[in-house]
Amino acid sequence: MFKSLMRWVDSWSIAVQAETISSEKKKIQWLRIFPFIILHIACLGVFWVGVSWFAVAFMLIFYLIRMFSITAFFHRYLSHKTFQTSRTVQFIFVLLGTMSAQRGPLWWAAHHRYHHRFTDTEQDPHSSTHGFWYSHVGWFLNEYNFATRKEVIKDWLKYPELIWLDRFSLIVVFMTAGAIYALGEWLAIAYPFLATSGLQLLVWGFVISTVLLIHATLCINSLAHLYGSRDFETQDQSRNNLFLSIITLGEGWHNNHHFYAGSTRQGFYWWQIDITYYLLKMMSWFGLVWGFKPIPARVYELSKIAQSSVAAKKLIKTNTKNIQTGESS
Repeated sequence: MFKSLMRWVDSWSIAVQAETISSEKKKIQWLRIFPFIILHIACLGVFWVGVSWFAVAFMLIFYLIRMFSITAFFHRYLSHKTFQTSRTVQFIFVLLGTMSAQRGPLWWAAHHRYHHRFTDTEQDPHSSTHGFWYSHVGWFLNEYNFATRKEVIKDWLKYPELIWLDRFSLIVVFMTAGAIYALGEWLAIAYPFLATSGLQLLVWGFVISTVLLIHATLCINSLAHLYGSRDFETQDQSRNNLFLSIITLGEGWHNNHHFYAGSTRQGFYWWQIDITYYLLKMMSWFGLVWGFKPIPARVYELSKIAQSSVAAKKLIKTNTKNIQTGESS
């Protein structure tokens, strides 16, 4: 019990990483995940705090800001290094991502790198072979995946501010919730026409927004390995899914990403909506990010879309020739 409570404060307090997964290590640690459970139960608070347009707008905006921070900086930057940025911008957006209550940034990046190294195998932290429940939430609620896998993120350990955010991520989350409550209380006094309050903004702007954000992100681990198209042949079950791409700002092009993870852009074609990439592109105009890694031409050559397009062109050419010569198609 003491160890579990200590981990609420400092996730590095017990830095023991399970080497092999077992039925014991896969068991959910109910005491340690108590804050996670309370967060979901707190959604019922909407029946007491009511609703206002401002609270809903704040919920959506805070969702989008943090989702971008997760997809762009936790994923494409920390996990894959697909672009470069300054230390200041790095800290700002990693801090915003830490407010998402998805554990620490180094923990997030390390487990994602591990996922790519062992996708859909026994060593994959959230392998889809263990079923939907485990790949969606069960994987990060157990002992096996609790500790930060420091051996795979040594390149980021030189930044003490990132280590601090990783160790004390829960404190950052609590401070975020407190700040939102305080903002709501101030708005209730200063701008009463907004019809909001501290509790209302806390429930809508933090609790509901965070729960939606967490599960949208987790859907990439679960649903994106079950539903969608496979435009590339990979050794895993990754799939492209338009709906998931919309709610995660571009992360739903998961099959693309698993075929070639080194690109800043995950929507490989113009019709594959990738809002995170568009926002990063706009940031590059102001010199905030740079060094984008492109999609190699050979990737497109191996795409089923390109191959089917070539086959279609050959078929059209053959049929045209047959028509011109009077032969049956």
